[in-house]
Amino acid sequence: MRAEVVSIGTELLLGQIVDSNSAWIGEQLALAGIDCNYQTKVGDNVGRMVSALRAALARNEAVIVTGGLGPTQDDVTREALAELTGAELRRDPEIEDAIRAMFASLGRPMPESNLRQADVPEGASPIPQRRGTAPGLIVPVGRKVVYAVPGVPHEMKEMLERAVLPDLRLRALARNEAAFIASRVLRTWGTSEAGLGELLAPRYEALAGTGTTIAFLASGIEGLKVRITAKAGSEPEAREAVAAEESRVRAVLGEVIFGSDEETMEVAVGALLESFGLSIAVAESLTGGLAASRLVAVPGASTWFKGGVVAYDSSVKRSLLRVAEGVPVVSAESALAMAEGVRSVFGSSIGLSTTGVAGPTEQDGQPVGTVFVGLAGIGAGGSDSEVAELRLPGDRERVRQYATITALDLLRRRLFAAGVV
Repeated sequence: MRAEVVSIGTELLLGQIVDSNSAWIGEQLALAGIDCNYQTKVGDNVGRMVSALRAALARNEAVIVTGGLGPTQDDVTREALAELTGAELRRDPEIEDAIRAMFASLGRPMPESNLRQADVPEGASPIPQRRGTAPGLIVPVGRKVVYAVPGVPHEMKEMLERAVLPDLRLRALARNEAAFIASRVLRTWGTSEAGLGELLAPRYEALAGTGTTIAFLASGIEGLKVRITAKAGSEPEAREAVAAEESRVRAVLGEVIFGSDEETMEVAVGALLESFGLSIAVAESLTGGLAASRLVAVPGASTWFKGGVVAYDSSVKRSLLRVAEGVPVVSAESALAMAEGVRSVFGSSIGLSTTGVAGPTEQDGQPVGTVFVGLAGIGAGGSDSEVAELRLPGDRERVRQYATITALDLLRRRLFAAGVV
């Protein structure tokens, strides 16, 4: 079964509001086994809305309209649906009573314009509102259907989950078009999108026509995602197909994968430290506490995170972290001393440090984007300490963010390489 999302609002076309609703609805449709091949945006104009809805119905069995159900003059989704179906708008007394009761419960006077939200096209079924004043609508159009839900995200999500998706599933079953979709996202760091594509090209080709797919999703500073999706006649079949392909992808990518689904780099690092009874302290210069902030955001971090030092001033690096006089603060020697120093100060198993040049100008003869990451207590090749020199792209903020996640990834990889895992 196919469905299209039509988002209403001139503000969407002007870029004044980002259309996050369509993205969320598209995700939910995929999880429900409903194909979504088109998403459309249209301004607050009845004629253009009707045209967009007719086009959407011509290529889909269902259309989900979000927005335009408010009480103001530019909220004309109800009028567009009435024109689409050739029906009259009738005021629903139950909806009117519910709107009046809501305002009364808040102790606020009700503008008469709010009663426009009680207008329902003949033949349509209202979806009761539980979080606001605008009810949704289920509008049959022959053997097809249009769902109208509010544009306010939390109202839209509640209504879609409670009423729209269950109704869509029933319609798909009636048409013998029901399907189940399972998905898993593997999160990676340390390779490019093209590199991932080359590594997984044999798997991509092997899956052609099987109902299982691989897709690559860029997520900015948080790395690249590999999404495995399987569509099958039953939920167990779909989940089994995803699990089987995940095993194959993990075998190909190895330690490039740091987590799955919503698992962040810091969650992965924290799980490793906790599992093996290790603790960490961090010394940060250019990252200014970003690494510590990410680590302490993990529930239970107190069991393995000892503390951190933001050593932004050079004198702090020298007095507290024992960076020797004469050693440039942006250097491998400085990063190593900072990691060893913070490890000593906090008595942690591992010390992690960052120092570098975020910009806008060079420092200590080093160009913008130069970063040194120090690691004390679990270095490469079985050594106790090491330093990684990085050249990171982007503006000041991107350099700082990239340095943070790269430092955490270095730690994660060394835990594996040292045989801790």
